[in-house]
Amino acid sequence: MMNCEQATQLLSVGMERKLKLKEQAELKMHLLICSGCRQFGQHVQQLRTIIRATKDSSDEPEEKK
Repeated sequence: MMNCEQATQLLSVGMERKLKLKEQAELKMHLLICSGCRQFGQHVQQLRTIIRATKDSSDEPEEKK
């Protein structure tokens, strides 16, 4: 059984690469029983969304004044 440290590591790594099927399954099982890791995963997703939005807006050319 995966522990919280392993789960949070995988949640973070999952931002950088696609998790292997075994990693996905083990993480999903852990998240079913651990509300703390589920909450951490939600925070990781929120950060990912913010980073993407920030990156997208910085790619746009600035208008001349």
